[in-house]
Amino acid sequence: FGFCFFVCVFGFFGGGRLWGGLLLFSLGWKFYDADDYHSLENKKKMEKGIPLNDEDRIPWLCTLHDLLRREDTCGQDTVLACSALKKMYRCVLISGASAIESNQPEQPRENPPLKILFVHLDGPMDIIARRLEERRGHFMPLELLKSQFDTLEPPSAPENFITVSLEKSLPEIVLEIESAILQGEAFFKNKA
Repeated sequence: FGFCFFVCVFGFFGGGRLWGGLLLFSLGWKFYDADDYHSLENKKKMEKGIPLNDEDRIPWLCTLHDLLRREDTCGQDTVLACSALKKMYRCVLISGASAIESNQPEQPRENPPLKILFVHLDGPMDIIARRLEERRGHFMPLELLKSQFDTLEPPSAPENFITVSLEKSLPEIVLEIESAILQGEAFFKNKA
């Protein structure tokens, strides 16, 4: 079908991933909230205040990769809101299960790596905690926020990412993400 582009808006739960993703959805892209794809076991574990480990997350991330791969096959630009806090998690989103062995998205494999721009929504714990206190009806309790900060491996080169401060206004955040999308599309098209 030609060129297809994905944006993964990630960061801490309560950090604005969902509204960040929904704003990008206004571009006419498909939108997925990764929380909708957690297993019942994962949700129950988080409801009890137990942080997920890699063994809990890998099948979930592989499911999300497969979802993005299907959209790639259809040529559908897509936004995913996901707490891809570790580099390995982002590699799994790019390359699927094969990334688990290599932990590098650049290794040769059956399918080419997906073209994903990772948008890291970052902010201080107190701002995110305040947002969580206002949030209702989510399975993840405030007590797990520290474990997410402990788990975070901020993106770095050669990952394709931008970091956006949650201390900025909503219009500033949206403008920064849209600008990065335009630059990212040009970058990936030139590499294709």
